[in-house]
Amino acid sequence: MPLGTLDRNPPPLFREGPSALTKLAFCAALAVFLMVADARFNVTAPARAGLALALHPLQRVLLVPVDAWEQAGDYSRGMERATEAENQARRQLAEQAVILSRANQLQAENQRLRSLLDLREALPVKGLAAEVLYEAPDPFSRRIVIDRGGHRGVRLGAPVVNDAGVLGQVTRVYPLSAEVTLLTDREATIPVLNARTQQRGVAYGGERGVMELRFIAANADIKAGDDLVTSGLDGVYPPGLPVAKVSEVERRGDTSFARVGLAPVAQPDSARHVLVLEPLVGQEAARAEAEAEAASAAATAEAAGKGKGKSGRAARSPATAGEAASGASSGASSGASAIPAAARPASAAPKGASR
Repeated sequence: MPLGTLDRNPPPLFREGPSALTKLAFCAALAVFLMVADARFNVTAPARAGLALALHPLQRVLLVPVDAWEQAGDYSRGMERATEAENQARRQLAEQAVILSRANQLQAENQRLRSLLDLREALPVKGLAAEVLYEAPDPFSRRIVIDRGGHRGVRLGAPVVNDAGVLGQVTRVYPLSAEVTLLTDREATIPVLNARTQQRGVAYGGERGVMELRFIAANADIKAGDDLVTSGLDGVYPPGLPVAKVSEVERRGDTSFARVGLAPVAQPDSARHVLVLEPLVGQEAARAEAEAEAASAAATAEAAGKGKGKSGRAARSPATAGEAASGASSGASSGASAIPAAARPASAAPKGASR
């Protein structure tokens, strides 16, 4: 075959076109243009919405096994949690039943002992619920402001507690609010009692949210972990309220007192709702006044009863005298009628008798 008859043009598959770099630049520019146009003008939103609508049934079909597996797992985990919660509730109910029965026994025993020793009953604690508004802006003190004041019966010196224990004491009372000085304030003090050893002491506020138990002998029976409660000797705090827990005890040889650090059980930073209690002094005064009123009422009733008894006896005495006088007169008349019958002469006798 002569060479001139050969077709020297490349086949369509191997024909040369734009270079690879040109294609890359064109595709990159097109991609940037589409991204900018979509970001500014949302030109691809209809296409994206149509594609999502078309693929939605397929997505739901593919998600059916995954959803079924997750639901089965959630059901099994929920059953386990419910069973565990039920068992825990049953255990707590049993424990509370034992504690309640023991508390009822102790209360009855306490009443018997008080009646045996002629001791008065414990004062009921009266409280007023309040909410913490904000913390006082004074950087040199630890105080909070509550939304209850003098118009709601808040008194100066009233103790403030929450669900954990004692928070502090009311130091300023306004008509619609009040300031509470926290136990961690440097000027705050509270009488406490060691629940383990029944040893009394005084807790003082300290720095950085801690407290300190001062004037404790170096050889005193106190250790970390002891619970401190209110002693009730100050006439302000009711006895038995949780105050703090002993965090550290440092005994040094150069001093006769131990350094005892305390951690308050009620954290003021997390307190939102509090309870304002009535001071024991006010309760004692109210109780004394109530007892005096009851005694005066009893005395008045007794005097009225005695007056009624005297008037009754006076009313009965004239009647008795009248009855005696009438009896005497009737007796005299009967005696006078009997005397002539006995002294009647014999001539007055019937004629049949003389015969």
